[in-house]
Amino acid sequence: MDLNKIMKLPACGGCVAKLPPGMLKDVVSQIPKFNDPNLLVGFDTSDDGAVYKLSDDIAIIQTLDFFTPMVDDPYVFGKIAATNALSDVWAMGGQVSVALNIVCFPEEDDPAILASILRGGAEKVMEAGGVLCGGHSINDKECKYGLSVTGVVHPDKYLRNNTCKKGDIIILTKPLGVGMVTASYRFGEVAESDYQMALKSMQTLNKYSFDIVRKYKLHAGTDVTGFGFLGHLNEMTDDTYTIAVNSDAVKYIPGAYRLAEEFLTTGGAQKNRNFLGDKIRFESGVSRPMQEILLDPQTSGGMLYSVAPEDVNDVMKELNDLEMPSCVVGEVQERQDKNIIIY
Repeated sequence: MDLNKIMKLPACGGCVAKLPPGMLKDVVSQIPKFNDPNLLVGFDTSDDGAVYKLSDDIAIIQTLDFFTPMVDDPYVFGKIAATNALSDVWAMGGQVSVALNIVCFPEEDDPAILASILRGGAEKVMEAGGVLCGGHSINDKECKYGLSVTGVVHPDKYLRNNTCKKGDIIILTKPLGVGMVTASYRFGEVAESDYQMALKSMQTLNKYSFDIVRKYKLHAGTDVTGFGFLGHLNEMTDDTYTIAVNSDAVKYIPGAYRLAEEFLTTGGAQKNRNFLGDKIRFESGVSRPMQEILLDPQTSGGMLYSVAPEDVNDVMKELNDLEMPSCVVGEVQERQDKNIIIY
């Protein structure tokens, strides 16, 4: 049996399947808050994971992520889903420790498919330096897979997403366009080289860029997933500074611009645009296709790092040795009328 062409792809898969950010914000605001002095980061912020202090030297990072397939190869899907879930630990400044499988799978389907998914996920946990130690599964009409991940970090050294300093430089560590490329590929609208670039990006651990950037003055970070480049960059802002983005410097999968020109984008991008609304401003020179790329939901995207300006050249020299291309995309500036200004 050919397991490479057997997945039943849903209408939307990967991080494109996320609920709209506005809806999530409204729902989460209604959950009672927990007053525990050891809870250093909880769900009441937009950070990538929770941080809980166990001792003066150890805090745990807790996160989980799972979604429906966006590729038809079960093994590759397992690797992508695991890579995506593991990223939140590095976004919080920690190291991966243990992981648990989260599985939804139709019991009438071939169990060899599920075995391939789990093998792919386990290999990525191993590559991340963690241990896969179990999980939970339920019968479901639609396949879904991901991980619950625990990381470790010193209680004084965890990373937040909105602690940028004025003058910091913003770095992006993977090209954009994954959402529209994977969505359009199934309809034959994407070059094979572009699709393979998207697959490689989604399977590349953000561990490698984090291990470089952590050696320098790193003030804030987050990973780019379903809310797109601008959605996650918006989470890095607060009311004391604005992030200015040079759209010409942003790297993307080559075929993504043509897809955006032809309106072959995802519904998730429009949800991101609607949510960001008055929080961002596109200057007149930013083309509509480029706007779509910046709003495109990413599955297992790269990291956004806020780095001290004096360290940027050294950081980029090291990042440029990695397989995934990184780029300097913006600067943290004095507060203006918007959270983000794109020129």
